[in-house]
Amino acid sequence: MDKLLNKFGYRLAHYLSHSNEDLESVSTCSREELESALKKGDVLLVDGSSRVSTAIKYITQSTWSHAALYIGKRETRSREFSGEPELIEADLRKGVQAVPLSTYCHMHTRICRPVGLSEDEIQKVVRFMKDKIGYKYDLKNIFDLARYLIQSPPVPQKHRRRLLALGSGDPTKAICSSLIAQAYQLVEYPILPVIDVGEGDSKAVKKSQEEILHIRHHSLFAPRDFDVSPYFKIIKPTIRKGFDHHKLNWADD
Repeated sequence: MDKLLNKFGYRLAHYLSHSNEDLESVSTCSREELESALKKGDVLLVDGSSRVSTAIKYITQSTWSHAALYIGKRETRSREFSGEPELIEADLRKGVQAVPLSTYCHMHTRICRPVGLSEDEIQKVVRFMKDKIGYKYDLKNIFDLARYLIQSPPVPQKHRRRLLALGSGDPTKAICSSLIAQAYQLVEYPILPVIDVGEGDSKAVKKSQEEILHIRHHSLFAPRDFDVSPYFKIIKPTIRKGFDHHKLNWADD
C-alpha cells in the first residue's frame, strides 16, 4: 500500500510541478545584479508559476510560493555546474537538493537577509541545509496542497494559516520553507515576533497572538514569513548601490 501511495505521490508531484507559461513572473533585475547582491545565508523567495504555487499563494495570500537558501559558490561536489552560485531547496519531485542560481534568476525573486548573525552561525545554518540534501519531499504535504487545486475552499483569511499544518512529521522528509525555518531555529534566530498581549486587549488580538505562538514550530512556516518578518532585511539588487532615476533612458512614445 505504501509503495502504491508513493508511486501515486510522485506522479502527482510531477503534475503539480508543471509550470504555466502564461503565469510566469519576470525578473526585476539582471542575473549579475542578483548574484552580486546575494550573501551566504540569505533566503531567496520565488514567485512560482507551477500548479502547486497557485495553492501556496492562495493559502498564504502572498506572491511568494517557494523559498531556497543561498549557500555561496559551489565547491567541488559536482562538475554539473561547478563554480556557479547555488541554493539549497526542497523540490516536490527531487526532494532536498542543491540547484544553481540560474534556476531562478529569470524569475521574480526577493532576497531576505538575517541581521546580526556571526559567520559561525551562518555556517551552522548552511551546514544544516547541506546535511539534508537527499531527503525526500513530504508527500503528505503534496496530497494536502492538491486539494486546493480541485476547488479553492472559502476559508476566511484569518484561518488560512491553519491550512499550513501539513506534513507527516517524518524527519527524513521536508517542505521548502519549514526546512529553512528549522535551520534558523538551530541558531535561535527569530522569524516571526512574539507579541505581548495585555489584559485589556481584544479577543481578536489574543487570537492573533495564539496563531503567532502556534506557527513558531518550523513545520508551519511559509515563504511569505521571511518577507514579513521584522528580523529579515529586504535586499533589492537594483538600488543596493544607489539609484538615480535621472539616468534612466525612457523610450519615446
